[in-house]
Amino acid sequence: QVQLVESGGGLVQPGGSLRLSCAASGRIISMGHMAWYRQVPGKQRELVATITHGGSTNYADLVMGRFTISRDKSKNTVYLQMNSLKPEDTAVYYCESKILDSGLRWSQYWGQGTQVTVSS
Repeated sequence: QVQLVESGGGLVQPGGSLRLSCAASGRIISMGHMAWYRQVPGKQRELVATITHGGSTNYADLVMGRFTISRDKSKNTVYLQMNSLKPEDTAVYYCESKILDSGLRWSQYWGQGTQVTVSS
């Protein structure tokens, strides 16, 4: 069984920074891409940033230049450094990954989510 566990959310003032972490654990054979999504009540979950196994990154236009995604392969962990935060960044942030598990199948896994609130 594979689990993704996020951490690092919280309350921050506009203009502040937060760093989210997401660690994958369990019977992992190989990791594919890793990504961060976010969701606010009443809206669809939206993609924030992705990083491939090779380290290539992509960002949503709304966070380009403010957020940075990175990963530590040795720890099966992905990070999201969020700077210059705005109230509209308030959401539950989820990590997601394609993982080759012990059943030798590539499957999509999600974390449980971590709340980020940007408010003065």
